[in-house]
Amino acid sequence: MSIKLVAIDIDGTLVNNNREITPQVFEAIQQAKAAGVKIVIATGRPLLGVKNILADLNLLDEGDYVITYNGALVQATATGEAFIDEPLTYDDYLDIEMESRRLDTPLHSITMSAVYTHNRNISKYSVNEAYITGLPLKYRTAEEMGKHELVKMMYIDEPEKLDNTIKKLPKRFWERYNIVKSTPFYLEILNKNASKGLAVQHLANKLGITYDETMAIGDEENDRSMLEAVGNPVVMENGNPELKKIAKYITKSNEASGVAHAINEWVLNN
Repeated sequence: MSIKLVAIDIDGTLVNNNREITPQVFEAIQQAKAAGVKIVIATGRPLLGVKNILADLNLLDEGDYVITYNGALVQATATGEAFIDEPLTYDDYLDIEMESRRLDTPLHSITMSAVYTHNRNISKYSVNEAYITGLPLKYRTAEEMGKHELVKMMYIDEPEKLDNTIKKLPKRFWERYNIVKSTPFYLEILNKNASKGLAVQHLANKLGITYDETMAIGDEENDRSMLEAVGNPVVMENGNPELKKIAKYITKSNEASGVAHAINEWVLNN
């Protein structure tokens, strides 16, 4: 059965180590789109932080979609209209913020329009997040955050310290939230119903695309849910060894245009 939807992670997958889209990847995606395949970028970033990539890949047309905030939002790329919207509540914020103080771990929160921190000593990782996403970074107290709709929150720290924080998280956190480690220094906390996997499933259902007609390409643990949600999971050669255990296919590395190889071999040639 032919592939009709391909969800693609960005860092370590779509782009090379210089964060560039190679000509081979560009051409493969253009051919797939021309053949009627839905190419869906699936990222932890907001729409603003991925608009340039969508523009470069000609994925801003009517009928194009993007999965943002690791699945908390699915949006039409042309208009920004949300098809799936799974935010955190203010009660969630207070719960997560209290634990950040108990565990002495820096925290920032992300809305559709800004990155917010309550840390007076602003973490370099909050600065990095604002730079990557293109969102402004703002300081606000916990009391001031009640009027903002939060898409996700992130515990941020040096990798060894963050790993220690993860070990100390209360059991109820794992039951109440979707928690994914997107980089060695970012632990993302989302609505329980927000994940790349659920987003891919809901979008495929909306478009009338079956399980066997879906493919996802990724490299890290925050891609696991979408790899498990599709009929054709593809893991990059440079990907996490644990993810390769659930892959149907292993493609070339991001440095060797692995996304292009996957599309050419298992989408266009089938």
